[in-house]
Amino acid sequence: AGSFQDAGVIQCAYNLNFPLHVLPASSAPHSAWSAFSVSSPAVVLETVKQAEDRADAVVVRLYEAHGSTVVAWLQTSLPVREAMLCDLLERPAERSCLQLEEQRVRLSFTPFQVLSVLLVLRR
Repeated sequence: AGSFQDAGVIQCAYNLNFPLHVLPASSAPHSAWSAFSVSSPAVVLETVKQAEDRADAVVVRLYEAHGSTVVAWLQTSLPVREAMLCDLLERPAERSCLQLEEQRVRLSFTPFQVLSVLLVLRR
């Protein structure tokens, strides 16, 4: 019932097409941990990859999936030193520096926009 956004169709499709794989682990209690999270259900974190030309950086690609204009926060537990927008060839965009606030960056999306973020890690 309702719109595809309300029904969570995109998340359900990802769950169906990319199911979690369960691996045996020790029985010792572990605290929950996530490398990344996004504050808006309209934004999908599609890719996390090693930067092509930088051993000290990762590239995160996200897209707006609901056809809306939205501001979302990308939160990470990685030790990020610097964050910047980049193009698909991982070249920094003009005025690309993003302000880090408590290990998160604010991203603004237009409908169906794809953003690539280069995260330079502390050594």
